[in-house]
Amino acid sequence: MTPDATLRLRLLFGDRLVLGPGKAELLARIRDTGSISAAGRAMGMSYKRAWSLVEEMNAAFRVPLVTSARGGAGGGGASLTEAGGEVLDAYQSLLAASVAAAAPDVARIAALLRDMSGQK
Repeated sequence: MTPDATLRLRLLFGDRLVLGPGKAELLARIRDTGSISAAGRAMGMSYKRAWSLVEEMNAAFRVPLVTSARGGAGGGGASLTEAGGEVLDAYQSLLAASVAAAAPDVARIAALLRDMSGQK
């Protein structure tokens, strides 16, 4: 793909968006930080919004993708379940394959674009 091109992949089943770039990033950040609030903060979203997306994903799949423990004296936290890791891995693999497959056609389209280097 050309350096300026971005391919965004959204998985819809029927009319329901099950997974897209934002939800996948949230899962990856939960995996990396062990926290829904830290993951949401890193993405510039409220804790409420991050929790809402986690609840949507958990409700969409047969088993939850994220588990969490309340905070307090012992601390809280969140982690991906085995299914959550599998879904994230499959999405990232699908995205990488899509980017590779799309590269020649994206390059063809990019070659036909106006030069936008001097414009904002």
